[in-house]
Amino acid sequence: MGLGPFFFGKIKMLNRRADKLELLRIAEAVALEKSIDKELIINSMETGIAKAARSKFGSENDIVVNINRDNGDIEIYRKLTISENPENPNIQISLEQAATLNEENKEKKVGDEVLQELPSFDFGRIAAQTAKQVISFNVREAERDRQYNDFIDKKDTILSGIVKRLEFGNVIVDLGKAEGIIQKNEMIPRENIKAGDRVKAFCLDVRREQRGQQIFLSRAHPKFMEKLFTLEVPEIYDGLIEIISSARDPGSRAKICVKAKDNSLDPVGACVGMRGSRVQAVVNELQGEKIDIVNWSEDLAIVAASALSPAEILRVNVDSNQKKIDVILTDENLSKAIGRRGQNVRLATKLLNHEINILTDQEDSERRQLEFKEKTDNFVKNLELDETLGQLLVAEGFSSIEDIKDCKIENLAKIEGIEEETAKELIDRANEFYQKDQEEISNRIKNLGLDSNLIELSGLTPGMLVTLGEQKILTLTDFADLASDELTGTFDIVNGEKVKIKGYLEDFALTRQEADNLIMSARNIVYKD
Repeated sequence: MGLGPFFFGKIKMLNRRADKLELLRIAEAVALEKSIDKELIINSMETGIAKAARSKFGSENDIVVNINRDNGDIEIYRKLTISENPENPNIQISLEQAATLNEENKEKKVGDEVLQELPSFDFGRIAAQTAKQVISFNVREAERDRQYNDFIDKKDTILSGIVKRLEFGNVIVDLGKAEGIIQKNEMIPRENIKAGDRVKAFCLDVRREQRGQQIFLSRAHPKFMEKLFTLEVPEIYDGLIEIISSARDPGSRAKICVKAKDNSLDPVGACVGMRGSRVQAVVNELQGEKIDIVNWSEDLAIVAASALSPAEILRVNVDSNQKKIDVILTDENLSKAIGRRGQNVRLATKLLNHEINILTDQEDSERRQLEFKEKTDNFVKNLELDETLGQLLVAEGFSSIEDIKDCKIENLAKIEGIEEETAKELIDRANEFYQKDQEEISNRIKNLGLDSNLIELSGLTPGMLVTLGEQKILTLTDFADLASDELTGTFDIVNGEKVKIKGYLEDFALTRQEADNLIMSARNIVYKD
């Protein structure tokens, strides 16, 4: 039952007792239907009638309305302040006049407020419409508050409902006492949903909105898959198996990493179920999405190898500090590891939260040799060393001139073939080069014309700024419009061959997570409005 159809007629006939009682019955019926407090409905009626009365008696009047909760009698008052010399009869009254209103006012004094009863009146069409709008608005707000309070505790759970309608690609779901929305980008691609279908969805967010839906659902979020496994696998529900992480390419492929708290349990087998019954139930709900289940291990190399299935891995090198993983395999397994359009390695990267570089055995060997030569040449050229000493420093783990600059003399002198005097000279040369290099970089940044907001972005080093400037990325907006792959680099398969796409900041050993954080920081500043 809505307020609109009945209220316009009833508000104009408030003098009749039958209508007053019916008004109370309607308030009770609406409160029951909307699951909100009856008192709030009556308070809204009082507010609406007061607003209509002000349009009748004048907007200056402070109108107070009281509806008797037992018989529906409506009393309309004007609130007045006692004054020695009342100037405005709509808001002020003399002490003598106040005393004539009722016995209680005889004890009032100047400055106190009193209520003057106003005569009942016939509501006109405009006044009735005004009252109806006030009441309808208050009831809608109360209903939205009730919906928010009912569903805030259901955030991060799976909700089920009936598809009510489709609006501009978004799906409106009837959840019983409220409606939720699955926005177009939270749907599984190519999923055919129509009005009347029963659907399950992950409750992504519940928030207060001035207009529109408040309950936001998702069928594309990785958490939806996790919650489905929790429903289908009793061991996960009971806490015997823990979901470590998950990643999805909705409608196509997904990966989920699980760990058993009891070593006697097989977490992958438990998730698969007898003849695949458990995982198949999840796959069916996700419209045939292929799911890879990975067993968690404290050794990330083992997890990475499993996550890149069905490719067979030769070896894995993990750099925990840089959150990078190098995976080395044969040419035959290269396309399997990368997957169609990079899907397999992309999902594995999200699953492990590490940047994964796929390399063939030959590429790994060539890369190591190239890195060794580049580092050696850097020391030979900029510190004026002979090639043997440069190779010795690289072999001992020194990657940059800054590493030598920050090293202590005694530590450098421990290397066989480097005396203390040589160590001191190396550190002095490194310091001198570093200072000149920083001055040169500062001048290049200035000459490139980089915007000050980009220069001040936390996390970008001077060297990174020079590289960005040389690529004509000069403003914070330019940087915010980039993708992580454009900074860190990536691989792709073109005509069956693996192609390396170099990133702008790849030479600075930037991780995917660091790139994401930098870009999001820039976007938060650029698009904060």
